[in-house]
Amino acid sequence: MSEVQVKESGEGGKNKQKKQTLRVDFTPMVDMNMLLITFFMFCTTLLKPQTMNINMPSNDTVKDDDKQQVKNSGAITLLLAGDDQLYYYEGMPKDDKTGEDHFNDPDFLHLTSYEADGLREYLIKRNVAAYEQIQELKVQLQNQEIPDSIFRRKSKEIYDKAKETTTLPTVMIKPTDFASYKNLVDVLDEMLVTNIGPFAVIEQELGDRYLLYKKTNDGKYLTPEQVAEASR
Repeated sequence: MSEVQVKESGEGGKNKQKKQTLRVDFTPMVDMNMLLITFFMFCTTLLKPQTMNINMPSNDTVKDDDKQQVKNSGAITLLLAGDDQLYYYEGMPKDDKTGEDHFNDPDFLHLTSYEADGLREYLIKRNVAAYEQIQELKVQLQNQEIPDSIFRRKSKEIYDKAKETTTLPTVMIKPTDFASYKNLVDVLDEMLVTNIGPFAVIEQELGDRYLLYKKTNDGKYLTPEQVAEASR
């Protein structure tokens, strides 16, 4: 609201001169500002949550014989050990069909690193066909040549075709009690960078602990029961 105040001034019988002073009341504007702030707070997304998709192998569409074949030919297991060490092995340490047992073979476990010339280079070699095609799609997406919906659809088609024509790796990530949170984040980043196939974060098995023990000769990876058994 605005208000005009009139002041009269003059001396004796002289003509009086009127002076006008304009005063604007900004009090209603405070209420309007609060309404606008409340409106934008409820209608604006302040932070969009960022999520990472972790694909799990489906138990419904895979037969038992196919599961065993995938385990032996396309499985990659990553063991996140202590002191920023990263180990991996291919296939299964023990094959019930062939009778092969690698639990006592330290060379079955391979040492790599979190650097680009370590885990990333290895995963790209195992997934080179799909990796190159996905990279081309990413360039088109960044150049706004295709929308995100088409990128996701074509990426799925590439993975589905890779499953039929080649052995698409299935990566199992197993952090130990001595791995850091950064180690896990670095591995998950490499999964996205290399456009690998299905991967999942799962717990260690007793055999994985024993493999680390045979490779590093460090008993901290064993359970108390395994320590007692190893000391016999």
